[in-house]
Amino acid sequence: MSADRVSLVATVLNEAGNLGEWWTSIAGQTLSPDEVVVVDGGSRDGTVELLREMAEMAPFPVRVEVREGVNIARGRNKAIRLAAHDIIAVTDAGCVLAPDWLERITAPLRGGGGIDLVAGFYQPLTGNWFEEVSACATLPLPWEAREGRFMPSSRSIAFRRRVWERAGGYPEWLDIGEDMYFNHAWKGLGMAHKLEKEALVYWRMRGDLRSLLRQYFLYARGDGESGMYPQRHLLRFATYGWLAFVVLPGRGRRFLPATAAAGSLYAGRRWLRIPVYLQGRGAGEKAAAVPAVAALMLGIDAAKMAGYLAGLARRSPILRGRRETEQAATGGRDAG
Repeated sequence: MSADRVSLVATVLNEAGNLGEWWTSIAGQTLSPDEVVVVDGGSRDGTVELLREMAEMAPFPVRVEVREGVNIARGRNKAIRLAAHDIIAVTDAGCVLAPDWLERITAPLRGGGGIDLVAGFYQPLTGNWFEEVSACATLPLPWEAREGRFMPSSRSIAFRRRVWERAGGYPEWLDIGEDMYFNHAWKGLGMAHKLEKEALVYWRMRGDLRSLLRQYFLYARGDGESGMYPQRHLLRFATYGWLAFVVLPGRGRRFLPATAAAGSLYAGRRWLRIPVYLQGRGAGEKAAAVPAVAALMLGIDAAKMAGYLAGLARRSPILRGRRETEQAATGGRDAG
């Protein structure tokens, strides 16, 4: 196993419509991967066939494995187990990698230097006004990210194999939120890491309100299932409880001006994103984005509260599944 060679890994499911752009961005990297390993979870739309066609023309080794029914965590773990090299770069199909993404995200890992993990950054792929407004409500700009607090998505991350081993891999008992759980594990171990904001992956935004709200419902459900971020969710419930108290008739109304000011400060950072994410829009569309961003924030918060409660309701069987998975791993069985 070479210390400075790079395995790029991903897990996919029914991504035939997005594979071309993703694969082209991999093939066009300024630093080619030493291999690509893709685990498919049982696609029915021709994804595997397309991947194998692309693999035949790739200028680097490609391994495509099908593991019917695996979730994201299990697929990633399987891909990492199959990988031949020590440096693991992780991304997702459906994304587009900046041409220098792999070079930038692995540079601190290649040639020593004491870094165990590099957190890349991501920016939105948008096609309409709604998607641009959604980006304002949900995706930070590079200047907002702080190295000590930033939690990377596994659409843009690289690490040495020992990080994955010591952290216990991605949690296979968790269907969504697995990358955040993995982040908490390696951070808890004190692994040396670096934020590389220029290692960019472009991520396609949800195209409609229903899909966006479902996305954040599922994220929060994963938090409830896994026990992540309890203080953050408690604060959200307390905040909206306070808002209900303020807007109802009675003494709470006297707190309305101060509460509105606090709400404006909360939304202000998202409004500052409007000139960036809507830079090609006219003044009217940018102005309309101000109330739209605020409304989306309310809707997303409602989806998160509902999702967190749903996750708590599912937590006992999830924890039982977690114990069974960990017992199986201890017994030496290869998951996937």
